[in-house]
Amino acid sequence: MTDKKRRTYTAEFKREAVDLVVKQGYTNAEAARNLGIHGNMLGRWRREQFKGPQNAFPGSGHQSEELEELNRLREENRKLKLEREILKKAAVFFAKESG
Repeated sequence: MTDKKRRTYTAEFKREAVDLVVKQGYTNAEAARNLGIHGNMLGRWRREQFKGPQNAFPGSGHQSEELEELNRLREENRKLKLEREILKKAAVFFAKESG
């Protein structure tokens, strides 16, 4: 099996790619072919920028508040589950010791 690494693109690259289509009149297919990306990817970038240009392409470092909170809560939930498992094992251990 081939280990293909997923390519990442900067927000600036994505904006410039969308500008090729929107401002310079290229078709999605032409712009994508020239940039070496898939046309569907460019279409997705266009939709994302159209929905909210100021929030488009946040990357992993600039997440929305809701996404940050969701990630924080998921991490907290993971830790709590781990602590609960540890406490269960400790309870079983001490029950065996005393009984």
